[in-house]
Amino acid sequence: MNRFAIGNARVGGPELLIVAGPCVVESAEMCLAVATKLKEITTARGLPFVFKASFRKANRSSGSSFASLPGHQGLDALARVKLEVGVPVITDVHEADEVAPVAEVVDALQIPAFLCRQTSLLEAAARTGRAVNVKKGQFLAPADMQNVADKLTAAGCERVLLTERGTTFGYGDLVVDMRGLVTMREIGWPVIFDATHSLQKPGGAETRGDRKFAFPLMRAAIACGIDGLFFETHPDPDRALSDAATQLPLARAAAFIDEALRVREAVQEAPSGVRRA
Repeated sequence: MNRFAIGNARVGGPELLIVAGPCVVESAEMCLAVATKLKEITTARGLPFVFKASFRKANRSSGSSFASLPGHQGLDALARVKLEVGVPVITDVHEADEVAPVAEVVDALQIPAFLCRQTSLLEAAARTGRAVNVKKGQFLAPADMQNVADKLTAAGCERVLLTERGTTFGYGDLVVDMRGLVTMREIGWPVIFDATHSLQKPGGAETRGDRKFAFPLMRAAIACGIDGLFFETHPDPDRALSDAATQLPLARAAAFIDEALRVREAVQEAPSGVRRA
């Protein structure tokens, strides 16, 4: 397994990487509050932490949905989190020409699932020298993420993360094939499970979902063996401007992480032959 760092966060090591934050930058103040709380939780447990929030959403279900703050306010908010809270930051990029300016602000770039096969976007992200996290497309077989990783490394990326976020199941639903976590880890790069986007029911005027499944799916993923846990969290999810149905309440973040650590410890202590991959 390749090991590296994103800022001060270790990736691929013995500790479970936590990547978390609100779905989208709604305000600098909210991002600072969430990042501060998550840093407090992860520091107390000795876990590496990367703050995540999208400075812009380019793939909303409805054209009338909230996409971003005006101008550069979204990126400015992420810069403040990095400086004032002292944690590394990751955000999504959607177009090749926005990659370079975004990379000047953040520590890692994230490629959305729908864009995971966009060669020009992957190559642009790789050339920045930043770590690149790619969400596996809802339409893609886990083994096909090898091609994604190869595109990144061929373009010079030396820090790759692969994230499972569910697979399209008919219309308006996702399922998580836990075998995919094992398959993607065999590629050799750290694998993350996205516990909240995996809950979505895409389609309609807005993305629906059911956060009650976050804990069960997280337990299963941890038991399969992963390097990091991704989840979106908000102080008041029902009023969130994006992914309101699936974000976890910030007040539940500590319990969510503690549950993950209990499962991880139990699996690591299991008898030979049934321990995690």
